[in-house]
Amino acid sequence: MRATLSEIVRTTRSDRRGVAGFNIFGLDEACRVVAAAERTKQPVIIMTNKELVRAIPVEVLAPALQALAERASVPVCVHLDHTYELSQIERAIHAGYSSVMYDGSQLPFTENLATTLQVVQIARRFGVSVEGEIGSVSYNEVGNTIRHELTNPAEAAQFAEETGVDAVAISVGTIHKLTEPRAHISRDLLTEIFNTVATPLVIHGTSGVNEEDLRFMAAGRVAKFNIGTNLRRAWGRHTAKAFARHPGEFDRLTLTAEALEAIEAEAVRMITLLASPESR
Repeated sequence: MRATLSEIVRTTRSDRRGVAGFNIFGLDEACRVVAAAERTKQPVIIMTNKELVRAIPVEVLAPALQALAERASVPVCVHLDHTYELSQIERAIHAGYSSVMYDGSQLPFTENLATTLQVVQIARRFGVSVEGEIGSVSYNEVGNTIRHELTNPAEAAQFAEETGVDAVAISVGTIHKLTEPRAHISRDLLTEIFNTVATPLVIHGTSGVNEEDLRFMAAGRVAKFNIGTNLRRAWGRHTAKAFARHPGEFDRLTLTAEALEAIEAEAVRMITLLASPESR
């Protein structure tokens, strides 16, 4: 069933559990993520990032993913991840996304606040949820230009209150695209943010966080966890194995079958971990 980010995080936070948001790179991956959510009987967020929307327009992605959401037996939110341009956000809203993220993390605080508020005002007219970001999460990749800046709790509280966003992405030590769980998480900073910000929180770079820290976050005030690299790695490993085992094969469905099964299994694992942080 189709849902907004606000609807999902409101329910999950009342039960003190987290919800997984998965960056997908194809409709087949999205189907497997929804299948994982249905197997676990948990809501899920399907996300499209800036790399995917450069390859496939939001006007094409939104109807397909919303159709998938509407057919699901669990709540599914279709979310536009990191976006810097208002025009792209407006296109996504009109195309049918139920949630968008405006990333003003590289701007001065006052400019980030003002532009995020503008996005919220636009989105509210269409019943669309908005995620904003305070602090900045850098990338583990050559040529990275995104700075690493931990979240200031007082700024996060002001930002959440004055913009009215549905969720606030924070920086507490995570890094995008880590291939191992080696992020150094500041639990003291997390606790201070928990005690300062009432709005549901979001963690980017979840693939680089160990399970103990994830349980701590999900049992606290973190509502949404962005996951991408874990699925990408599962896809890459298992697709390479398929090519090696079947050098003469050229059928895409045959070559990707194992990789898609691995993606579903990883989605099940992460959804289950975040949904029951205190019982594991």
